Amino acid sequence: MPELSSLAADAASAAAPVARPVRWVLRASEAVLAVERLALGGLMTLLVVLILLNVVTRYAGLPLYWVDEASIYSVVWLTFVGASIMTRLRLDFAVGLLTEQLPPRLARASKVIATGGVLVFGLAMVAMCWLWMDPVGIVRYGFDAKEYAAQSFNFLYTEHTQTLEWPMWVLQLIMPLFACTLSLHALANLLEDLDLAPRRTYPEFHVGSAESVN
Repeated sequence: MPELSSLAADAASAAAPVARPVRWVLRASEAVLAVERLALGGLMTLLVVLILLNVVTRYAGLPLYWVDEASIYSVVWLTFVGASIMTRLRLDFAVGLLTEQLPPRLARASKVIATGGVLVFGLAMVAMCWLWMDPVGIVRYGFDAKEYAAQSFNFLYTEHTQTLEWPMWVLQLIMPLFACTLSLHALANLLEDLDLAPRRTYPEFHVGSAESVN
């Protein structure tokens, strides 16, 4: 009987209308997820091209030193984008030794707490990136990176990569982007865990569960 009642409750929650703010969050998460899917494919293609280019140029005796650095930053961006996607697909790591032994209500409550913890972590990361990159501060100094660094001792906007000579702050934009997308996906997951919206699946990623990944 408890199992039938829980199934009936799940069916009722799935059929219940979804509030407009909840729909906005879920649609925003889906839109970001679609962009992340394209970015993931693009970064993987870029990484393969860079590796092949590195092999060919080294074999020809004309190595391109910037390729190594570009490959490293491609992997970094690929990692953060993939981590954000895994959060929305609920493929992030979890230890179920305790929660698997709990009653359904306590197991659901623990899931809500865990998802809320991810959201708190994402929001804390957003705040950290805001303080670190200090967009208000750099605007206050008229985008003068040297003057800003001299006054704030924050040298983020004056540093460049070793071989590519790209501004470091451009490459490190992945941190605040990841913080924002992680928070958005965690909020969407939390709304689903609170039964404010039916849980959604994404068959286009061809991944059903964490077990299928392993």
